[in-house]
Amino acid sequence: MLSAVEPIAGGRGSLAAYFDVSLELLRTIAGGLDIRPLLPQVSEIVGRMLPHDALSVVSLERDGQVGLDAATADLPAVQSQVFRTPVPEEFILGDLTREPLPGVRGVDPTSRILACGYRSVLGISMGVGPERLVFAFWSKRRDAYDRRDVPMARRVADHIAVAVAHDRLSRTGAAAGSRPRGGGVGDAVRAVCAEIARTSRTVIVGESAEWQDVLKMAGQVAATETTVLVSGESGTGKEVVARLIHQASARKNGPFVALNCAALPEQLLEAELFGYERGAFTGAQQAKPGQVELAAGGVLFLDEVSEMSLPAQAKFLRVLQEREFQRLGGTRPLKANIRVVAATNRDLREAVDRGQFRQDLFYRLQVFDIHIPPLRERRADILPLSDAFLQELGRSFARPPAGLTREAREALVQYHWRGNVRELRNALERAAILAEGEPITPQHLSLDGPVTLPQSETTNLGTMERETIAKVLHHCRWNKSEAARRLGLSRTQLYVRMQRYRLEEAATA
Repeated sequence: MLSAVEPIAGGRGSLAAYFDVSLELLRTIAGGLDIRPLLPQVSEIVGRMLPHDALSVVSLERDGQVGLDAATADLPAVQSQVFRTPVPEEFILGDLTREPLPGVRGVDPTSRILACGYRSVLGISMGVGPERLVFAFWSKRRDAYDRRDVPMARRVADHIAVAVAHDRLSRTGAAAGSRPRGGGVGDAVRAVCAEIARTSRTVIVGESAEWQDVLKMAGQVAATETTVLVSGESGTGKEVVARLIHQASARKNGPFVALNCAALPEQLLEAELFGYERGAFTGAQQAKPGQVELAAGGVLFLDEVSEMSLPAQAKFLRVLQEREFQRLGGTRPLKANIRVVAATNRDLREAVDRGQFRQDLFYRLQVFDIHIPPLRERRADILPLSDAFLQELGRSFARPPAGLTREAREALVQYHWRGNVRELRNALERAAILAEGEPITPQHLSLDGPVTLPQSETTNLGTMERETIAKVLHHCRWNKSEAARRLGLSRTQLYVRMQRYRLEEAATA
């Protein structure tokens, strides 16, 4: 394992370049399920931020069989021989003539690699379902890599791991008789949503394309051990998505531990997060495990992670980086066998720029970003959610669910939901009480403020969204970063919508 040296996030380029490479990488991998033919293109893209002469990917199954052994350039096909035994999560070898490759058993194949001119390597190892993936960046220079390169290498590995997991789930679904190539992930997610609804009364409903994209991404990343950052306005359902990821993962039998970072004072947050030993501070009469310990074998969900203090951020960075921590007042390190899903309703990049959030922690958290659009941007979900909430409320009130008049349905669809799904549920609960079993009218809903819909000659939501994005891009002179900020989207989401509405062609027309 590497020493506990804190990496400088971003490695060899600017923050903007880092995200541009990540976006291009996501687009490339999304072009196909099999990573092998895409590996040379992936290598070319990543080389702008992480120079290397060859890139290799090896997957090892639990029975020791090699499921995937792919490499670019002239790298000998010996990785499957090298990485047969447990491999560290991160490793850097500066000189292969002096340092042995990890996991080598029997005849050392290093000589064949040296004969091709390779002298140093940076490796990332991670679990993907029943498999263990090993990603290696090879260079013909000695000491080509250091700790600053690890965040970028891990980000590349996480993206590829999601593609591998998607491929494996799709093949499993096809073998079981479901829809081939791509249907498996959706089927698996729908099954998990139904199970969550049955066991916890959590409503996971939605028909909009935006919500379906969120579910698909959650299903793809669930099969990996990748750290996930869920972003979106307050009340959009970030914890619901976190629970979905937990239930669809290999850790579903482990605990799901949620901690709201904004609900605790700075002094108590570290004690709650890491635990403490007896006598660690005044009033600590006995030792107490923290949330990291309680989440062992499962998922730790950090809500409103942007509110974590800078000292706590520094300590939690070590949890993500070294997978270990210490209780307050403790002297021995403890292992952190957790997967982290974090959530925020703020723009963490802006918080980094203002010095309110550590850049290195931001890179560790934002490996796989899932943004949940606000309810006003996915109005197709309002009525399905309303019906599901009314069914739930009817069960809790021990009476048939209240119905909605046509006028009430129109009011719900047109209302500007500043509090998102949470506000919708609260409004329906109040209306169901006031209606006393009768159909709910707009008067029962008591929606304050005027209806706010974009001014347009059409009522087609897709057309309205396209017109709005095009107008903002024009005002920003096609500065995509500024346009994304004004629209309340991430750059990735803006690019997806531009591609969907073919606005790139409009930009060059």
